[in-house]
Amino acid sequence: MDKERTRLERLFLRLEARFPRFAMIIYVLRQPWAMLIRIPLGILLVLGGILSFLPILGIWMLPLGLLLLAIDLPFLQRPMSATLLRGERQFNLWRRSRRDKKAARNGETQKTRPMPRLPKNHTDYP
Repeated sequence: MDKERTRLERLFLRLEARFPRFAMIIYVLRQPWAMLIRIPLGILLVLGGILSFLPILGIWMLPLGLLLLAIDLPFLQRPMSATLLRGERQFNLWRRSRRDKKAARNGETQKTRPMPRLPKNHTDYP
């Protein structure tokens, strides 16, 4: 397994940890036998994202479809993993600034905790 595939797998594991309600769905869709479900679903989500001006469809479908397609298409793995990392960092910065503003408004001083890091010798990843 190459570097980009490994990074994408780690990001999927983080998604499963962050969204426990969808962890089983993410896990099942990542399995090799689910390619017959994953590819058509990814294409439909990308098309739905392109048609986001329609009432029910939304732009949220585009990155989700590309993420599903990145599992099987190696040329999408690097851009999607970079996009996921960037999005996760922006979300954490937004959450931190929101927390700090709330603490300043309440007159509290809040200690910032360092973000947890993955161990260097992790063996629970494929």
